[in-house]
This record gives sequence, structure tokens and C-alpha cells, in this order.
Amino acid sequence: MPLYESVMQEKPPIVLDIGNAYTKLGFAAESHPRKIIPTEVVLTTTGETKLLFDYAGTEELYDQIVDFLQTIFFKHLLVSPKERKFVIVENIYGQTIIRETLARALFIHFDVSSVLFVPAHLIALSTLAVPTGLVVDIGYSETTIMPVFSGVQIMAAFKDHSYGSSAVQEEIKRQLLATGVKERLLTPSVLEDIKVRTCFVNSFERAYKEEKQSPPDVEYGICDDDAVISIPGSLRESVYELLFEQNNERDSLPHLILRAILDCSMDVRRSLVESIFVIGGGAMVPGLLARLKQELQHLLENDSYYATRFHGQLQFKFYQTIGKQNFTAWLGGSLCGATDLIQTRSLTKDSYLRNEHVPDWSNLCDNRNGG
Repeated sequence: MPLYESVMQEKPPIVLDIGNAYTKLGFAAESHPRKIIPTEVVLTTTGETKLLFDYAGTEELYDQIVDFLQTIFFKHLLVSPKERKFVIVENIYGQTIIRETLARALFIHFDVSSVLFVPAHLIALSTLAVPTGLVVDIGYSETTIMPVFSGVQIMAAFKDHSYGSSAVQEEIKRQLLATGVKERLLTPSVLEDIKVRTCFVNSFERAYKEEKQSPPDVEYGICDDDAVISIPGSLRESVYELLFEQNNERDSLPHLILRAILDCSMDVRRSLVESIFVIGGGAMVPGLLARLKQELQHLLENDSYYATRFHGQLQFKFYQTIGKQNFTAWLGGSLCGATDLIQTRSLTKDSYLRNEHVPDWSNLCDNRNGG
């Protein structure tokens, strides 16, 4: 019997992608997550809702993760986690304390059989069945860029920056407060809804045009307060410009992409230029890919720093995601959980209980021991 069939005849592994703002959850070999929920926990003591990763110490984080996982298992997925296999999609540069605490909660409290930690950028690229690409993940709190060549992440070329969806929402809030909108109306959920429903990325030509007519204003109703606020057209087209701001630091999104490529060896640069993969919830805004391609091409042709370092005629090319960008990494984890990797590469409960430690690629001792 093929190993694939033997894996899927068992209970399907649970796949979790726990982000700073939202968590994607579901089962391996499925094409969509069962649910996408806020990464928030309701405290059993006070009933207060707080962000999962808002904690003062390790034990507080452990208690919050246990409460959060219980909600996932018994409210959303309706399964018992005991003896289940898990796939956890994680940022390869994520905090060790979160990874260790999550493993402790799964193995000690919920008695799961194994956990497979997979890096988000690499596993997202697996959804395309291609070995090489420049993965740009525009998340809630940060944007990260990881080059992958022949299935290997080029760690030295990793880039990140603090602009993400939360920075866009803060810019929306700042501009609306300047127009006289009351701050109490601008809750995080309202700001996110305004961003999704009304904002877009300008075209390259329009962004650098000195005189232009603003797009029409939009009336936005806030149900909880029976209030209606006006979203200026200038706000709708300008808030995403923070991704493309020109400054002396040269740290806009196009600059970061080009710097990441330059930090790779010369023989892989052309392959990365022709295989850019933009994922994450922040990548779903209309007009982003077209503007990003134009910005990159403009810098390559007109900025002397890049023109002297990239050789030959290069054309930036972008992959289209399978499904929506906000759950691409989860989808990669779902595919991974349906292969024999779940059997051969997972951290088993017995292995974990020997040391109560998750092997880490950055730990020399773990690598020497074959972890």
C-alpha cells in the first residue's frame, strides 16, 4: 500500500498557522482552512479578550495558548487532539519562547502524538510545486522576504521590515482623525474593514503625478454606533504608499526585494527575479502586484546602484497564488501533512519528553545530534 494512502487512512493531521492577527486552522489534504479566526484568547478568570501573544511571562503565555487551543479543538474543529498529528506553520525567525511553549502545551497538556514545524516561506512555495522563488510575505505586523533556491532557504539574504497591515491601519486612523472623526469610532475592526473595502494601491504613473484628481469619497456606515463617516478619496489611494516611500534608508518594499536578491550569489539572481511570490493578507489589496512590478523595473533601469549590480536584460515576473494569499502558507502545510514528511520529519512525543525541547536549526548542539 502506498505510504500516502496509509497516512490518510489515519485521522488527518491538524494544520495550524498561528499569525499575529489571525489563525488559520484545518486538516491536512484539504484545499481551504476550516476556519480563520482572530488570534485572541478570552481569559477564563475575567472574561477579557486579549491578543494571544500579549503576555508578561512564560506561564501566562502557556495558559493563554492552552485556552486558545482548547477553543480551536472543541469549538471550531470539534475533534479531540489526543494522539493526533500536527503541522505547525511558523516563521523561521519566530520567537523561541513561543515555539517551545506551544510544543509544551501540545505534548504535555493535550497529549498529541507528533508535531511537524514547517517554515512558512518554504512551505508556501511548495503550493506551486516549484523549487525556486523569492517569497514576500506581507503580514499584519511585518513584511518578510526569503529567497529560496532549489528548495533551500538562503538565510543570509532574509529581509524584514515593520510595515504591514497594522501600519496601514494606523495611517488610516491618523488621516481620519485629522478630518475630525471621533477616535472612539475607529476601533481595530472598523479600521480593518475600511482598509479592505475602500483602499487600493495607485498605479506607478498616477503615484508620481503631481496634479491629479482624487478618486470619489466613500460613505462608510458603522453599525454599532449608527454613525456614517466619510472616507476621503485621497486617503483611499494614499495609505498604501508607505510600502513605496522613498527615503535615505532605502528600505521601501521594492528596495528590500532588490537587496535580498543582491545578497544572493550571482548565479541565482536571475532565477529569483523571474519567480517572485507575494503572499500574506496584506498582499490582497487591489493593484499591489502591478505597482510593485513597475517600481522594481523602474529602480533596475534608473537607479545607478542597482543598474551596475544586475547584469543583462531582466524582467520581473510574479507567480499567482493557488487560492487566496492570506492562507497560502497554511495550504502549503496542508499539502505537507498529506505526504510522508508527517511520518519521517515530525517531532514525536517520546522524543520531546526525553529533553522537553524542540530542535532548532540555529542550535549547533541540536544539529550535531541530528535534531
